[in-house]
Amino acid sequence: MDAFFWQSVAVGFVAQLIDGALGMAYGLVSTSFLLALGVPPAAASAAVHTAEMFTTGASGAAHAWRGNVDWSLVWRLAPAGIAGGIVGAFAVSYLPIAVIKPIVSVYLLAMGVFVVWLALRGRMAPPAEPKGVRRLGLVGGFLDAAGGGGWGPIVTTTLLGRGHAPRSAVGSVSMSEFLVTMAISASFFFALGGIRWSDIAGLLVGGLIAAPIAAFAVNLARPRLLLGCIGCFVVSLAAWQIASAIDPNIASFTALQRPPA
Repeated sequence: MDAFFWQSVAVGFVAQLIDGALGMAYGLVSTSFLLALGVPPAAASAAVHTAEMFTTGASGAAHAWRGNVDWSLVWRLAPAGIAGGIVGAFAVSYLPIAVIKPIVSVYLLAMGVFVVWLALRGRMAPPAEPKGVRRLGLVGGFLDAAGGGGWGPIVTTTLLGRGHAPRSAVGSVSMSEFLVTMAISASFFFALGGIRWSDIAGLLVGGLIAAPIAAFAVNLARPRLLLGCIGCFVVSLAAWQIASAIDPNIASFTALQRPPA
């Protein structure tokens, strides 16, 4: 196993630990790490979404078994999310890296700031029944595929902020994410002609190790503090990526790079 595999294991472990405690941010953390280690945006998003097929499948099944899934919400979210995800996957796959990487970095920076804002704002007061669910799914799917993460922070928090019950919101978004992730992964396979299984294997191994720990940690974690730490971490990595795009010499601080295929 090369050094990058073990880095991917660490990424998968940390990302799943955070996701298990908060129900979001697996894609954001994993993609931010992989981009910082020199993985091209399309390859990073493809690896993360392929690994997520297994984690979101397990999560969706668990929520369905516990009766947390509002299937009417799923059938509104999932098709729109699939459409947006397919478009996002092809966009990030075919646009030049020199064009898409700064865009993805700016997106991750914005998502990091958004997560910090959520932590500072705290619990959102529930107003009316959520509307515009299909538009939300379309935007969430596109940004999740193009940026490598963001379905949870965008879709879950928006539904909660619009007044949807937390239990059914989290369960329905998790089930929808499994369907959206499968479509995004298939799109990347078609567009890229394959992906590096060593990247996915590392993320999966790390995630499987972290899963039982995360199940225990969810009872101990302080969500606002953890959200704030995640947001600051993503902001820092995104800012570093933007700075390295402006000045390539900054990239020399990365100790290990993804080995060539």
